[in-house]
Amino acid sequence: MAIDDSSSPYFFAPWPDRLRHSAIILLAAGLALAVLVTFGELSPVVAGTVFVCIAAAALVPWRLHNAVTSREDVRGVNPVETAAVSAVVAGMPDPAVLLDRAGRVIHLNAAAAQLAPALRKNELAQFALRSPEIITALREAIATTESRRATYLDHVPVDRWMELIITPVPVPTVFGGTDKCMLMTFHDQTPLRRVEEMRADFVANASHELRTPLAALSGFIDTLQGPAKDDARARERFLGIMHTQATRMARLIDDLLSLSRVELSAHVRPDTLVDIVPIIRQVADGLEPLARERQVTVDIDLPDTPAPIAGDREELLRLFENLIENALKYGASGGKVIVSLVAAASGEGAPEIRVLVRDFGPGIAPEHLPRLTERFYRVDVGDSRAQGGTGLGLSLVKHILNRHRGRLLIESVPKNGATFTACFPQPKTAVVA
Repeated sequence: MAIDDSSSPYFFAPWPDRLRHSAIILLAAGLALAVLVTFGELSPVVAGTVFVCIAAAALVPWRLHNAVTSREDVRGVNPVETAAVSAVVAGMPDPAVLLDRAGRVIHLNAAAAQLAPALRKNELAQFALRSPEIITALREAIATTESRRATYLDHVPVDRWMELIITPVPVPTVFGGTDKCMLMTFHDQTPLRRVEEMRADFVANASHELRTPLAALSGFIDTLQGPAKDDARARERFLGIMHTQATRMARLIDDLLSLSRVELSAHVRPDTLVDIVPIIRQVADGLEPLARERQVTVDIDLPDTPAPIAGDREELLRLFENLIENALKYGASGGKVIVSLVAAASGEGAPEIRVLVRDFGPGIAPEHLPRLTERFYRVDVGDSRAQGGTGLGLSLVKHILNRHRGRLLIESVPKNGATFTACFPQPKTAVVA
């Protein structure tokens, strides 16, 4: 039966195994040499020399073993696998993955785990990131130890444009040298792509809307300078059309400039309290000629007391002008437009002031409602242009409400009119500046 002497309670027990064995050997050798010297078999000098040789033979292997063991322990601690490096990667806001030169994952943060759930520590990243653009960029970065960029389309869970940046990171090695790990960071480019697409669409639509009246003006000018030069009736009719087209173009440019100004200051909320009751009355009075022309009655149902909100007076004038004018133009067949103001509560329970503009015209089909506030979107392009619309009115309304931290509600039933509601948060103070 084997006996485990490592737990023996004798004198050498607390010592390391190899040192304890060497001490036992030296003790036995010392006793034997002492006996030989006592009986005269060996001289003390020879006995001392023999003991030194035995001691060297017993202790040197123990020292070598300790040195090798210590070196193996040090080799097992990778400087990159420390808690500090892990904390740095975990604290990065974008998805980040740190790889070794072989492409194995050393650290990854929660955002990277969410972006690519198949990523695992100590496993090759190529197995989890199957996009060809990622694999190509990663192989090139590992082979050349140079930075690489790649853009790819991620379809899961939704379509997203992602940019991958691979950066070689110098790290210390165990024995004093340096090596390079690969830091992969992912950046979501979807918002930038969408903004760029919106910009391109906006430029294309604006160019088209401006080109149409310009072409009409140019054509009529050529006609008046040529065949209709001496035709008084044709000249009168063409000049009227030219005036209409010039007015439309001027209004389009005005709407574009207003929209740009609102977007420029969208992050700055107005802080001046204004009473919107007189603003609504002013707009209604200014549109009375249009109401008479369209044979529409405008009913104003406003309180006698002030209704203050934090707002920009000029922008609010433009907002209510667009809402009431749209009702007069596109809901004229109903013969009546109602403008009212009520106090209500938002979905979160916060008090707000609502201005409702209702017409009794043909209404709007449900499929058009979500897109009404898009720039240049029209339910009926021909009718809108005939009415002098630019396709920017409701988009301008939405942006003004966003700047005022409000919202736009649209309700409509075909053949039963439409109601546009501008909701404004009610201020805590009620002192109008």
